[in-house]
Amino acid sequence: MPAPVTYDPTKVVIIVGGAIMGGFADGTFVAVEYENDFFTKVTGADKQTTRVKQNDFSGNITLTLAQSSPSNDVLSAFVVLDKTTNKGIVPVLIKDLSGTTLVSSAYAWVRKPPALEFSKEVSNREWILDCAELDVVVGGEFPFSI
Repeated sequence: MPAPVTYDPTKVVIIVGGAIMGGFADGTFVAVEYENDFFTKVTGADKQTTRVKQNDFSGNITLTLAQSSPSNDVLSAFVVLDKTTNKGIVPVLIKDLSGTTLVSSAYAWVRKPPALEFSKEVSNREWILDCAELDVVVGGEFPFSI
């Protein structure tokens, strides 16, 4: 029988511009996606198929924070810095410490401030970081060991 594995969301570390992010919303708190397919395919009338490497490894990272998260202040500061000086490009690192998944980008920036809503409950803030080049290793979780 294989050893059980444990996923612990508190072991997912997200660092943006040197700042450790925290105060995540309940549910999905980070999503990573490439913008385009790595290859396109063209098949001719004679059934000859050619794949074309696109060489576009850009993508985006979406962070969902609670409105009370201090990380909103950090990301807002990057927005102000970028808006006033064009120097809001920062590195991003996401690491699952209980597994082997790793995401990084040397060149990321906040696309725009999130939409705001206020209610009698804590709302979420969804921040989208555009990445010029995204590196993703999709891993699993470490098995339990004594």
